[in-house]
Amino acid sequence: MTVMIVGLALFLGVHLLPAIRPLRHSLMDGNERRYKGIFSLVAAVGLVLIPVGYWLATPGDRLFAPVLAARRAAPWLVTLAFILLAASHMRGHIRRIVQHPMVIGVMLWSGVHLLANGDTRGTILFGSFLAWAVIDYVASLARGRIAPFEPRGRYDAMAIVGGIIVAGIVMMLHGPLFGVRPV
Repeated sequence: MTVMIVGLALFLGVHLLPAIRPLRHSLMDGNERRYKGIFSLVAAVGLVLIPVGYWLATPGDRLFAPVLAARRAAPWLVTLAFILLAASHMRGHIRRIVQHPMVIGVMLWSGVHLLANGDTRGTILFGSFLAWAVIDYVASLARGRIAPFEPRGRYDAMAIVGGIIVAGIVMMLHGPLFGVRPV
């Protein structure tokens, strides 16, 4: 469990920096390239340690009973989360309307997984991502609206198709990788 927690601290910790503007600017110290390089390296190490630590850890005590409605809704909400993640990098109507689709996608993904699990390992993993997403969402709202742009419908179509395809692949691999078949 320690490996997963270290991975979460590295990955989510470095992703909190943009929410704390003064700290981010002081760390950047005029060298944005170095900042981005270190940011990427720390995030990558954390991203490797999270699943490795999850697989190495035992599920641990059951903290609460899994919510059946969350298990049933998970395939649909996770698909929506992948669509939002894809839309966050495209200048489409989804991004313009939702404003912060990546963070909302992470909230959906982590929230439904948190409720569908109930064991210590899952609660730490998904609860950490949910906490980060809520903090980042509040910070994003405090920074204000995203810069205006002219949305293009083709980007929405790409986000929807891409999100559905990635969600389908993840659901097919979910059983072999994590021991739980979502559908």
